[in-house]
Amino acid sequence: MTFKDGTMSDATQSETTPAKDVEQRLREQVAACTLMLNDQGILGYSGHVSARLPDGRGFLIQSVDQSRASLTPDLLLVCDPDGRLLSGPAGLKPPSEVFMHSEILRLRPEVNSVAHFHHDRTTVFTLVDSPKLVAIKNHAVRWASGIPVHGDPSHVNTPARGRALAATLGAHHAALIRAHGQIVVAESVPALFIDCVHFIENAMAMYDAALLGSVLPLTADEIASFLQDLKRDKHVAKLWTYYVGLARVHGIVQPNWSL
Repeated sequence: MTFKDGTMSDATQSETTPAKDVEQRLREQVAACTLMLNDQGILGYSGHVSARLPDGRGFLIQSVDQSRASLTPDLLLVCDPDGRLLSGPAGLKPPSEVFMHSEILRLRPEVNSVAHFHHDRTTVFTLVDSPKLVAIKNHAVRWASGIPVHGDPSHVNTPARGRALAATLGAHHAALIRAHGQIVVAESVPALFIDCVHFIENAMAMYDAALLGSVLPLTADEIASFLQDLKRDKHVAKLWTYYVGLARVHGIVQPNWSL
């Protein structure tokens, strides 16, 4: 589809743009998403963002040691659908938790981008009996189906652990990993970035609300009403444009990246 500002969705661009250019655009988006999540305090010294390559080769992901504050598109690795390194700069290796990306992307064909991060205040919700993290802000309707908690806090560093995490996530759009971190999935890299921002906004709002009194989650009627009015593509495009513009002003992303 084409947005009112003339930009095209990822799906439309994939159909009309040479494969080499599509991959370069995805590289620039993944690098920008990583840098902006780091700037927002969501992605720290560890964690990673992946993007499915539309040609079926596998996905893009950063290496294990590259700083999340200085990632560039050329440093991204290509891994096959099983998480094995296909190509990338010499000496760079995939992160040990590459299997959470490979197994989620295998299970969820409609998902094209995955983020894993370790936001401490959000992880707190896995360390108490109650309250459980639920949707309390309007844009958190993205997680109205639930936010499951994966009970194994271990690093997801084997295919079996990746499959177990993917099973916990199921058809949901986000999951918590007990005493560990978070997983967020989306249909595109821009949508993933916006969802990560909203996911943390919702968790922080719920944490603050719990300090004041009993938390009042969104009701089913409130969720249905907001979903009726929400235009997801338009919302993602608007916020992505805002955050990319902010990042360019602050010199976080390069002005010539196709974002």
